[in-house]
Amino acid sequence: MKKALYSFIYYRLLGWKTNVTVPDLDKYVICAAPHTSNLDLFIGKLFYGAIGRKTSFMMKKEWFFFPLGLIFKAVGGIPVDRKHKTSLVEQMAEQFARSKQFHLAITPEGTRKCNPNWKKGFYYIALKAQVPIVLIGIDYPSKTISATKMITPSGDIDKDMREIKLYFKNFKGKYPENFSIGKVE
Repeated sequence: MKKALYSFIYYRLLGWKTNVTVPDLDKYVICAAPHTSNLDLFIGKLFYGAIGRKTSFMMKKEWFFFPLGLIFKAVGGIPVDRKHKTSLVEQMAEQFARSKQFHLAITPEGTRKCNPNWKKGFYYIALKAQVPIVLIGIDYPSKTISATKMITPSGDIDKDMREIKLYFKNFKGKYPENFSIGKVE
């Protein structure tokens, strides 16, 4: 779809807004939260298309059945087999190294249920690939998606994860009860 079509659907038909202040670099990992509904992927893809950017995302391979698999792959989906312990960090870091431009969106909760113990794969991918992390928050009450903070992983995961989680503390997902940043000290 072209930017005009994404924009028409996202802004006009659905009434969403954007707040984007981060630059559009060639390579970065996107940490997107909260993720409380299957609609988040649809809204997120429309948002990204409306601002004229392309992104890939990882999703459990069970969703890549015919014909959905063809659609997911066409819009940037990367199937992940969670039953096999393969090094996704290594695989994604290699993808960054091979690509001139690559944006990878990951939801840190790893589920649509409440999970205060966020997965850290997005962080390790960015650290290994030596790319920044763009924080993108979705807020259903205001119908706004914000991308206003970017961090470069320092290697001090506790410090960096605290900063990342605090960015998301005021965002409300479609089902706010299913989102938690956990205890942040």
